[in-house]
Amino acid sequence: MKTKADVIVIGAGIVGNATAYYLAKKGKAVIVLEASDYIGNGGSSRNGGGVRQSGRNPKELPLMVWGVKNLWPGLSEELGVDTEYTQEGNLRLGKTEEHIKILEKLTANAQKCGVDVKMIDAAEVRKINPYMSDAVIGASWCPTDGHANPLTTTLGFYKCARKLGADFITGAKVSKILVKGGKVCGVEAGDENGSQIFEAENVVVAAGFESNAILNTVGITIPMKKKLLQCLVTEAQPKMFKQMLGTAMADFYGHQTKHGSFVFGGHDGYEDYANPDFENNDYPPSTADFVSACTRGIIGYFPKLSNAKIVRAWAGYEDMASDGVCTVSKVDEVPGLYVECSFSGHGFGIGPSAAYNISELICTGSCPADISTLRYNRFKPAL
Repeated sequence: MKTKADVIVIGAGIVGNATAYYLAKKGKAVIVLEASDYIGNGGSSRNGGGVRQSGRNPKELPLMVWGVKNLWPGLSEELGVDTEYTQEGNLRLGKTEEHIKILEKLTANAQKCGVDVKMIDAAEVRKINPYMSDAVIGASWCPTDGHANPLTTTLGFYKCARKLGADFITGAKVSKILVKGGKVCGVEAGDENGSQIFEAENVVVAAGFESNAILNTVGITIPMKKKLLQCLVTEAQPKMFKQMLGTAMADFYGHQTKHGSFVFGGHDGYEDYANPDFENNDYPPSTADFVSACTRGIIGYFPKLSNAKIVRAWAGYEDMASDGVCTVSKVDEVPGLYVECSFSGHGFGIGPSAAYNISELICTGSCPADISTLRYNRFKPAL
């Protein structure tokens, strides 16, 4: 087992795997430490697969727009796997005037950042997607949004990083970041059977909600909480449409997969009250009302699916930041330390871009996308 590298990446979700891949591609020796026994064990394998710019906080848009333009279109070819990336647009739907006002605000914010998104009326919605309910009175429409397969994409980055020489060690829970002379020099990781020192001049913390416990060892905290994320999948249906769907009130979001099934995510309003006994469970169960609440929302917009059978539902945890925005940044106080966390439930789509830009920052000292609004210290009070 290797214990020395140029860079140690903590976390083997899509962000950690992609970071390892882009660093290895630059010729860096990389060790990835994953606390669980599995690759992609967190939200990376339990999300709805959205790759969207619309509906995002403006702080994230420069990074997301850059990724949609420069990474996602060629990702399947680059990784040698079918990511199932489909760039056929995103309809964010509204059924009331209140919904429309929410969508108008989101659309205006995105337009200011150069996103190709606009408001459309009910007739235009049904021209794009004739399966929508007559209750839909309008939507925001972003033709460059899309969706992809979280499993094939996450594992694609993992396999390619391995081919380029990156070492992945599972069951290696990092307990602390090690510092010498004010600079990062490695990490300590292990389990009840003992600990191991891993040496590197650069450490990237990409461990989701668990990132805070690691960052706390050097006095850094990202304000975020653990929130349950839930999804369901239907049996295969006839091919209907390729757009990603969402709503102004986040009743649900989802798309039809290449296989024909529909994958939807949503909330029942009780996620914050999930059984605390499951908080440390790698496989938390869905809450009791999720399926019924989510499907009611789906049918209200998409009645054609009223009789579709649900194959299964599942849950995972998202690292929800206090401002709902991801953190993609170097840490000034601890040279050699980098952070990619608090993705707040929409890290899959932005993950490859975050990874590429952090990798460039490590290797060259600069990166192509503007990540200044995603800094780790944006939560500090102004002087």
